[in-house]
Amino acid sequence: MKKMLQNLIHLNHKYKKILMMFVDSFFVIIVLIASFSLRFSEFFIPVNKLFWLVLVSPLIAIPVFYFFDLYRSIIRFIGFSELWNIVKAATVYAFIWGLLALLIMFPEPVSYLKLPRSVILLNWFLATFTLAGIRIFARYLLTDIVATSKINVVIYGAGASGIDLHASLIKSKSYHVLYFIDDSSRIQGRSINGVDVISFIKFKKLIKIKNIQEVLLAMPSSSRSRSKEIMSILTPLSLIVKSLPSLHELLEGKVSINDLREIKIKDLLGRPITPSDEFQLTSDNIGNVVMVTGAGGSIGSEICRQIASLKPDILILYEHNEFSLYSIFEELKYDFKDALKVLPILGSVTNTTRLQNVLKEFKVQTIYHAAAYKHVPMVEYNHIEGAENNIIGTLSCAEAANEANVNTFVLISTDKAVRPTNTMGATKRFAELILQSFSSRGSNTKFIAVRFGNVLGSSGSVIPLFEKQIKGGGPLTITDPKMERFFMTISEAVELVIQAGTIGKGGEIFILNMGEPVSILELAKKMINLSGLQIKDSKNPYGDIEIQYTGLRPGEKLFEELLISNSSMPTSHPMIINAIEEFISWNELEPLLDELKVVIKNYNHERLRQLLCQAVPHFNPQSHISDVLYKSNNK
Repeated sequence: MKKMLQNLIHLNHKYKKILMMFVDSFFVIIVLIASFSLRFSEFFIPVNKLFWLVLVSPLIAIPVFYFFDLYRSIIRFIGFSELWNIVKAATVYAFIWGLLALLIMFPEPVSYLKLPRSVILLNWFLATFTLAGIRIFARYLLTDIVATSKINVVIYGAGASGIDLHASLIKSKSYHVLYFIDDSSRIQGRSINGVDVISFIKFKKLIKIKNIQEVLLAMPSSSRSRSKEIMSILTPLSLIVKSLPSLHELLEGKVSINDLREIKIKDLLGRPITPSDEFQLTSDNIGNVVMVTGAGGSIGSEICRQIASLKPDILILYEHNEFSLYSIFEELKYDFKDALKVLPILGSVTNTTRLQNVLKEFKVQTIYHAAAYKHVPMVEYNHIEGAENNIIGTLSCAEAANEANVNTFVLISTDKAVRPTNTMGATKRFAELILQSFSSRGSNTKFIAVRFGNVLGSSGSVIPLFEKQIKGGGPLTITDPKMERFFMTISEAVELVIQAGTIGKGGEIFILNMGEPVSILELAKKMINLSGLQIKDSKNPYGDIEIQYTGLRPGEKLFEELLISNSSMPTSHPMIINAIEEFISWNELEPLLDELKVVIKNYNHERLRQLLCQAVPHFNPQSHISDVLYKSNNK
């Protein structure tokens, strides 16, 4: 039976129509016989002209039913509008058949007595309920069969969005909605479109019984704190959680009510996002020539996207990696077509001559310097190259910008520059010192550094690593259970970087307000649970994903900071803070830079470490020199 129904579901629509016509024809005849039988209180078999009137009734009924679209609707999704069509179709059919029967039987009074008018009324009544009943029963059978192959889900939120979501999911091939969950006791215990509204407590008891696999959040207007609260109670249940877009996205028309998305870790940060000054962003970039170094990286490419939307005159993509440059160039060409002039330029930030030629040729007004090696262990294993790219590269860009009278130069820095314990952090602090020193000696260029922590989803970030490990079945690797990091979305961080460039006067080190630090262990647990999996540990040996601790890597910190001196000033933007940091004068810094160039050229690993400690007094290396070549030379 089940297999037959499944075959019926996959039957060609044309054959489904023909089948329904045959079924309706059969029941139209049965209904007429039943109408006569009820009227005469006995089983009645029509004879003579009545027999032929009963037999040809489908020839009247089927065209009428077809006219009222009874064969266009899908049985599994039949609703009120389809039932209303059945009422109208049955009414017209019963009227036509009754009129025809009365006309044909009128000359024969004796036979006419066998066609009471009540038969016509009974025929209409029984036809209406039989046609509707057949379809409702078929819907029940077919829906039940199809539901067994769907994912059992509940909708959290029985408001307008939840009801709209349920309406759209009725036709879904993937989801079978079992319940609504709502916090309001006023509607708990009621039913919406045949789906019961239950409390969260009852839902928890039904998860295993009903094999519930996913929770669909339908609360686009809820606050971030409320969303975080709901996520905190859903996370331990090891269910996949998806949500509707925000109310803002819905109103903007960027997405539709059907656009369910998986919950991302950014949804769990619970930190409000303060919008930037759109007028200031636009006025400082529209019609300008803007260059982004490291344009193909995760931060650089997002800067390019956002700057492109601000309508600069020319956007220059400066990138050392050919494939990365090609990728972002093609993306912007496709998205903006002829509305934006985009120039892809291959080049290294250590090539001062090429930088100078580019800046002078196109009269660049703003530079966002995102080119850097930023992965802590990789820079530890290649610290000569890291110093050349991050320090000498910044120096070359700053000198070229100063000579070309660029208006604004914005350095993308990192929280790892604060009291660094690794080479990467020390090189970034050194880069900050270069900008501070350039500003202090007087320059037509505004040199600004913007310092922030980890961005979600960037290359080298822990989030993509965890996602990859979960897909591979685990384990998730964490260096230490106490490790914490600041997190921010790429889009938010970049928007604030651009905003910082507009409010800076020169010489500032801005830090972004990233909220409270996040435990990496808790992040890992949430990612496992939100994937619908369970943590495998001593308490749950039959879980899905294990968490393993690998120990701190060379130069890695347990905690990150954003301020060195703990002294800061607010700015016009509540998410941007002006850090008051000490710096080295150009007279002191220049000889260090000159020697640094020689040290890098000669691959003098020990002296490089000494120079970094000398230039960055707070640099406290957590490991011995780990450069791969240094190890090879010292075996």
